[in-house]
Amino acid sequence: GVVDWPAVKAAGADFAMLRVGFRGYGTGALVEDNAFAQNAADAANAGLTVGVYFYSQAVTEEEAAEEAAFVLNAIRPYRVTFPVVFDWEIVGGSDARTYTVSRAVLCESAKTFCSAVEDAGYDAMIYFTQYLGYRKYILRQLSDYEFWYAEYEAKPRIVFNFDMWQYSSTGSVNGIDGDVDLNIYFRKN
Repeated sequence: GVVDWPAVKAAGADFAMLRVGFRGYGTGALVEDNAFAQNAADAANAGLTVGVYFYSQAVTEEEAAEEAAFVLNAIRPYRVTFPVVFDWEIVGGSDARTYTVSRAVLCESAKTFCSAVEDAGYDAMIYFTQYLGYRKYILRQLSDYEFWYAEYEAKPRIVFNFDMWQYSSTGSVNGIDGDVDLNIYFRKN
């Protein structure tokens, strides 16, 4: 939606993670977020560091490669200096196209996406929840990439190291109407 990015910056935000788009969980179509272009330009112009994520529903490595190409094409005109994120999530039940994706295929898909992102000169990251981290991904196979972990508790309860923590989905930030995800990025020295 419409965001007052100067107000977000004035409220103390250092960075914004913007959704580039998504793959439909039923049709598999690739769709660009209708607010991405405006938000990418405006957030950067307001002085925020911009990162992006793609809400993936890839069921093969080939689809993950297609998603990476889609993202790289979409972000090319903008100042994206924060991570480009593979955000694969479980949507729906047994009728969802991702329902039968194996751990091996998911890991290879994440690697395919992240490798393409890094080959293009960006930093790659993988988003996951505790369930995905323990049950769907094999995280030790993905340790070449940064991790963005989402858990809405007072402190995270996962045994893996991560680089960014999404600690709330019901945050409030001046300049944004409604609930907003809040994140902390742990910079490496």
